Amino acid sequence: MGSVLVLNATYEPISVVSMRRAVILLLKEKAEIVEAAEAELRAASFTIRVPLVIRLVYYVRIPYKVSLPVTRRTVLARDHYTCQYCGRQPARKDLTVDHVIPRSRGGHTCWENVVTACERCNGRKGNRTPEEAGMLLLSQPSRPRYIALALVEGSDVRHIWDKYLR
Repeated sequence: MGSVLVLNATYEPISVVSMRRAVILLLKEKAEIVEAAEAELRAASFTIRVPLVIRLVYYVRIPYKVSLPVTRRTVLARDHYTCQYCGRQPARKDLTVDHVIPRSRGGHTCWENVVTACERCNGRKGNRTPEEAGMLLLSQPSRPRYIALALVEGSDVRHIWDKYLR
């Protein structure tokens, strides 16, 4: 079964749960469907559309001290698997993590200094800053706003989640 994005009452993404857990939240009236697929789940006494995105009925306070580690997986997910220099979306194996200010020049591995780059652009930039290489970043790197980003992996329904994760 698939995964379902869970939004807080304020429409902020807070988690990704299994289909089973999402249906339980819906049946207990703790959540409501925001986005659903055309397919249906059927039981003897009811029918429910397959949820893709659900919203909790009550606000759940999330501690702000939770920090997401800077890993290849989380950087690629933050940048939507897109090269931040040329805008291409090659296969994941052809994507790299590039330091905007190279580590050899004092750049650190932090959210504000790493971006997703294709192998071609990363090689072209080399040990230079984007300005020195004559390359522009499509977006400035920043710390992800939502912890749910860590749980998002590629899938055919994940494009529906994009408007909630930005």
